[in-house]
Amino acid sequence: MAPARLCDAYTLKVAGVVSFYMTAALVMVFVNKAVLNHSPDLPLLFLFLQLVIAVILLHASAAVTSRVEIPKLELESAKKLFPVVSVNIIGLVFNTLCLRGVEASFFQIARGLVLPLTILVSSFNTRSTPTFRVITAAGIVTIGFLLGVTPSSSLPITATPSTLSLFYGFLSSLFIAFHAVLIKSSLPHCNNSTIHLAYWTNLGSAVLLLPFIPLHGELSVLEDLIHTSSWDGNVFLWGSLITGVFGFLLCLAGLLSIKVTSPITHMFSSAARTVIQTMLGVWLFRDILTVNRAVSIFLILLGTMYYTWVKSVESSGPPPSRRQNDVEALGNGREPASKTSDNEMTVMFDTPEKEDKP
Repeated sequence: MAPARLCDAYTLKVAGVVSFYMTAALVMVFVNKAVLNHSPDLPLLFLFLQLVIAVILLHASAAVTSRVEIPKLELESAKKLFPVVSVNIIGLVFNTLCLRGVEASFFQIARGLVLPLTILVSSFNTRSTPTFRVITAAGIVTIGFLLGVTPSSSLPITATPSTLSLFYGFLSSLFIAFHAVLIKSSLPHCNNSTIHLAYWTNLGSAVLLLPFIPLHGELSVLEDLIHTSSWDGNVFLWGSLITGVFGFLLCLAGLLSIKVTSPITHMFSSAARTVIQTMLGVWLFRDILTVNRAVSIFLILLGTMYYTWVKSVESSGPPPSRRQNDVEALGNGREPASKTSDNEMTVMFDTPEKEDKP
């Protein structure tokens, strides 16, 4: 009876964490898309507000629980973390610009090269050759991406992504891949704490982004919009607040997922979230889902899940020892840096494709 109750409790815990993660990720995508549709000329200011809200929430969490500790701001640490922070904010900017220019249901396709590029960058970084099965998984994903971005005469012009938006998606995927590699080498500079790294990433990204807001002309755009009767500033402000809060919750969901779920469980939940995201995009934003796009999403998910299974099999054996000082790495011995939250403009970390490195 006792083992059965423990099993049921564990199952409920996993279901709760997965549901929490999926809900936070979906809210992030669709509220982001709604705000970007409403205020397309304020992408950097929108992203900056999300980062600031995340920093504020981390301070608030530290005030109410000892489990969250704010790191000391030291110049030496800032210098060592500059590469991962700068790559993170560049990736987030391109991610935002990509989401602004494509349909919500197409977003997964536009960033479909995250896994192949992560495998490629990691292979160069480690000077190792991926296994045949890993290359096969990357090939399946790449075919899915190419199928999805192939021009179709049946699509109206308004539903056809621009070449620039697709380029933003490629750059976003590339910097996510760089970020995946840099996270592991950056953790030792944060006392091996993912929360410390999250704080440095958000604060540093906000500081780096701030001067580009006036340079991009967004302050003057904001002033013009305020004096425009057709613009509703509440949508922008509430959208910034909601995505900032849910970006923070998405970070927590990622940390909980490290503790509770396995890589395969996480990847299947990501696949389910992608299907729901596609359906909601068609329903809420009247996105057009062609056969090509549906097959493209299927192939990207198939290749990604196959890759996750391959890495799970290849790494099967005794679990690695946990980092000595990582207070967030609880439970199953997996490395905290390798599981991150989703990539749709997440202000803490990035996509699940970074979960296991080749």
